[in-house]
Amino acid sequence: MKTTCSWLEVDYSDVYDPQENACEESEQPSNVRILATDDDPLMLQSLKELLKVYGFNCLTVDNGATALEVLSTTDIDLLLLDLNMPSMDGHQVLERVDQDHPKTDVIILSGDATFDNATRAFRHGIRNFLRKPYVPEDLINTIRNVLHKRDLEQQMSVARTHLQIAEKRQNFIINNSPDIIYMLDKVGRFTFANERVQTLLGYSKEELIGKHYSELVYWEDLEKAKFAFDERRTGNRATKNVEFRLVCKDSSLGTRYFDSVSMTIELNAMGVYSTSSKDSKSRFIGTYGVARDITERKHAEELIDFQLYHDLLTKLPNRALFHDRVKLAIAQAKRSDTKLAIMYLDMDRFKAINDSLGHLIGDQLLQAVAGILKSCLRDSDTLARVGGDEFNLLLPDIKTHDDVAHIARNILSRLEHPINIDGFEVFVSFSIGISLFPDDGNNIEILIKNADTAMYYVKRHGKNNFEFFKDNMNELFMQHLALENELRKALEEDQLKLFYQPQFDLATQKMVGVEALIRWQHPINGLVVPDEFVPLAEETGLIVDVGTWVLDKACREVRSLYPTGDIDIILAVNISALQLMQTDFVMQIMETLTMHDIPPQNLELEITENVLMEDMEQAVSKLTSLASKGVKIAVDDFGIGYSSLSYLQHLPLNTLKIDRTFVQRIESPEDKHSIVTAIVAMAKELQFDVVAEGIENKTQLSVLKRMGCNRGQGYLIGRPMGINEIEKNLPDQNTSALA
Repeated sequence: MKTTCSWLEVDYSDVYDPQENACEESEQPSNVRILATDDDPLMLQSLKELLKVYGFNCLTVDNGATALEVLSTTDIDLLLLDLNMPSMDGHQVLERVDQDHPKTDVIILSGDATFDNATRAFRHGIRNFLRKPYVPEDLINTIRNVLHKRDLEQQMSVARTHLQIAEKRQNFIINNSPDIIYMLDKVGRFTFANERVQTLLGYSKEELIGKHYSELVYWEDLEKAKFAFDERRTGNRATKNVEFRLVCKDSSLGTRYFDSVSMTIELNAMGVYSTSSKDSKSRFIGTYGVARDITERKHAEELIDFQLYHDLLTKLPNRALFHDRVKLAIAQAKRSDTKLAIMYLDMDRFKAINDSLGHLIGDQLLQAVAGILKSCLRDSDTLARVGGDEFNLLLPDIKTHDDVAHIARNILSRLEHPINIDGFEVFVSFSIGISLFPDDGNNIEILIKNADTAMYYVKRHGKNNFEFFKDNMNELFMQHLALENELRKALEEDQLKLFYQPQFDLATQKMVGVEALIRWQHPINGLVVPDEFVPLAEETGLIVDVGTWVLDKACREVRSLYPTGDIDIILAVNISALQLMQTDFVMQIMETLTMHDIPPQNLELEITENVLMEDMEQAVSKLTSLASKGVKIAVDDFGIGYSSLSYLQHLPLNTLKIDRTFVQRIESPEDKHSIVTAIVAMAKELQFDVVAEGIENKTQLSVLKRMGCNRGQGYLIGRPMGINEIEKNLPDQNTSALA
């Protein structure tokens, strides 16, 4: 019989046959079909009447041939047969009945009761032999005994059929079970296993029989497995849900729970006992068990556990796992009276790399960096990723500062070479802060905080280095934090001030522009110069707000110089890298110019080479957009940044500003000033204006004028001043210092 469902097809034809399940009820006397055969009519009539009295229905025939015809067309339960009949005697009839009608029982009623006749008849399977004349009660008892025996045999046949069906069902269920079903003898050898053992472990049922269970158990789990395989308890006390690993016969079956040739199982087992008829005491004969493959569940649990305690991008421990390991390392260090070190590593310029090359490259870079960092460590060290570009490193069992310094130097040295990511060569450096246990703290929170403090100290002092934590760093950190808070307050309370340094045309001696310079009028410390707070503003991101304030304030004040007329000077304003990276940078510039009615051609944005290199593609796009609207672009501090000058051809530049360090080297008119000469010559070739910064004496001024430098600024020709002083100089824009 085949049963078909929408999602599976199962063939049960070898397990269950509905015809085999048919079971008839025990026959009552009125339902028993008896056929009497005798050539004596009076005997037949007498027999029929006798049987009728006892409730039996009886057909009668007077010869063997007719009896066989009735048997072929009618189901007869019992044949009463005479041996001595003409034409076809009883022995001939018996031969045909034995051959063609084996389910029909036969009782011989014969007057010829010789030993040979009886022996010959019994060879054909008759039930009994009665000699004529017979006692009626003997005949009836004989018939009843035969029918009772027949009924018992039919019941046994039905029971055997049910048993066979049940056995087939059991074998089908066992061999198609998703679990391994087995039995062990009392010493632990397999006496039975279902077919599932081959698909899961690679062993056939036959080769498993006789093996000891210990040959299949993974060695690390053997002790735990003994409690299940040696189980002797039954009922509720039996072993349930014991997890361990079984070894596969062949590793090609796939990875199963930590080991390529093992599988994890969950096992339920119970002892099996027998009780002898002579003694009611139970005797242990073995163990019955069911082993379920839970490899997939264990892999899922491992994955969840891994995700809870690891960074999925780099596969390194995360902050939670790192803290656990540090706590354990501190406990061990206390017991062994040793030291450990915590490193706080922060990648320099990662945001610029991520923004310029994309997050996919950034992710690949983090993975590559994680691999490089791990290659620098010992097996006992723990490296964790605790933030976007931040890593923590635990170094246990440290003897001296030099041990830690060696590892830090090794890390920085390994990162000196470029990392190739999808064809991009990326240079990476780290700022590393280090704290030691117990010198710099006795718990994880203090150690990490102090390492973080040391790392920020490195950030503020050039990056790409390492520093051990020192007590004064906390004081510096607090000062740093206080300064940050005060700077935020300065923006809110208008403590920032603008000064303007004039720029003169060196040939005409006319003031042609001003550079806006920011100062902080601190309520306690007085006037604070940019070098003391601008790096902090860049580090904290406040530089965006500061830059926005500078542009707005400068435009407003310069417009105030020309309330009704056209502006005839250039306003130079410095732009930071973070400002340039703002998505609305171009829109903010143009909106500010429109708000204060400043023509775009009167604004010159000063950008350093380093700012350009942060994200050249983005810089080119935004500066080109501004240049197309008339805004001038100048490169500030030219000559001290990147050596590559290819960007000069890609950017819409108008001006190069020679850094003051080159101008200050001009000490005599006769000296060779090759760098300044080269910059001026290159600017003329590219049709750029040139502004010299830091002109402080007549010699410098004379040399620059002779070279053909367009503009200049410095203390000799004009110190930074407030907007009111600039206004006073407007009617007479030349200066005697240029004469």
